[in-house]
Amino acid sequence: MISDIDKTLEHAQQICTQQGVRLTEKRRRVLQVVLESAEPLSAYQIADNYRDHYGKTLSVMSVYRMLNFLKDNELVHRLETTNQYLPCSHIRCQHDHEVPQFLICDNCKGVDEVGIRKEILNELSANIKDTGFTLARQQLEFRGICSACQRAGATLKLN
Repeated sequence: MISDIDKTLEHAQQICTQQGVRLTEKRRRVLQVVLESAEPLSAYQIADNYRDHYGKTLSVMSVYRMLNFLKDNELVHRLETTNQYLPCSHIRCQHDHEVPQFLICDNCKGVDEVGIRKEILNELSANIKDTGFTLARQQLEFRGICSACQRAGATLKLN
């Protein structure tokens, strides 16, 4: 029986083939480490998990290069505020990806990826452009408490 992770890795391979790039064995393994994690991981955590899982060391610089490849091919996302990586929740989808916004739980550290509608993004971009600011990247990250943690009694602590 093929697991969801195996199906996702197969689809990632198809995406790379369609885009004319190679999902090497090491890149595939790094993606698998990210897919198997319940929370976002830093490059250092990925290197440690890779070593623990595969019995081989991978330098952190190599991990960063592989993560950049995976990010450029829309297989993982980088959380800007924490410099951590998580799998794109749309790897197995057949539609165009929207610009992601991330809902980050400060209690359980879980992250939900939600696409932002193009109309909202266009309005935000126009407002930003009106100020004379040049936007380099479009990604939104929101921090708070997820519904599961709220049900469990966690509360939002404002700084």
